[in-house]
Amino acid sequence: MACPLDCEYLRDARKHDRPVPFDPATAGDPDIRLTEELLDRNEVLLAFLVERLIGVAVATSGVVDSDVREALQALIRTFRTLASGLYYQTVPPNPLAAGIFRALEKACEEFRKQETASLGMTRTHDSDVLAMLVFLERMELDRNNGRRLGRAFIDSLRQSYPTVASAPAGSDFSPLVIP
Repeated sequence: MACPLDCEYLRDARKHDRPVPFDPATAGDPDIRLTEELLDRNEVLLAFLVERLIGVAVATSGVVDSDVREALQALIRTFRTLASGLYYQTVPPNPLAAGIFRALEKACEEFRKQETASLGMTRTHDSDVLAMLVFLERMELDRNNGRRLGRAFIDSLRQSYPTVASAPAGSDFSPLVIP
């Protein structure tokens, strides 16, 4: 059985992890440029995706960082095909990754529905969703400790988004607040 993410021994062990070399220039999807302005403009979308990602990762027994990365990569491929005018899902064969894939796919739909209900239209384009997925993929590559059953990325999300991580599962918490 795996340690819970808030296990003090696990946290202490992570302090001694050797970082896996990460070069953003050679990271996945190098053609997608992530800028501060892009991240600021999509901050609410990113928080919404992180909320769902944390929720499904914590609620699903056995999920590790590589499952999350596999789901993110499949979603990125799916959104790339959308940009070309085709709709083709690239669902991962790994059942844990497929569950994360479905949860994040549904989160994208829910975000747009909430945005449309608030504004009467959606401002979020497929390219914005794609960029936020690439950002999360690169963040996973950066935070991954290289262990086969590692959950350092999932834990780092929980620590980076404490409001999201502390919201009860199934609650109506939503970072989507549009003036």
